[in-house]
Amino acid sequence: MAAWLIPELSVTDWRASLRFYEDMLGFTCAYDRPDEGFAFLTLGEVSLMIDQMDLGRSFDTALTATDRPFGRGINLQIQVTDLSPILARLTEANWPLVLPLEDRWYRRGILETGNRQIVVADPDGYLLRFFQDLGQRPAR
Repeated sequence: MAAWLIPELSVTDWRASLRFYEDMLGFTCAYDRPDEGFAFLTLGEVSLMIDQMDLGRSFDTALTATDRPFGRGINLQIQVTDLSPILARLTEANWPLVLPLEDRWYRRGILETGNRQIVVADPDGYLLRFFQDLGQRPAR
């Protein structure tokens, strides 16, 4: 049985967030409910939802726009086949990176797994870590 994790992010302006996810990151809107400020987005096998606070259904009614940045303490790691197009769009738009492009190797037992990665904050401050797989090598 397959398991899925599809985060739903509370946002302050769903249209601005939708433009960011589509135009900067390459997501596609699978469907939306404009009256609720909601959109279901996909990028390859990755899915996430955005939901404007105070329009649709709110699970955290204490969250307000002044609580930014949202999602403190977590970053969503998203694997892509090629990081270059995302990085090019962000650079062209002069969108700041939280973590500039780096190649990083992580130890997993006797191997290291490589990631070419960046971290970017969306308009509400959610941290998104996009990475491209660099393969494995013996641990050093």
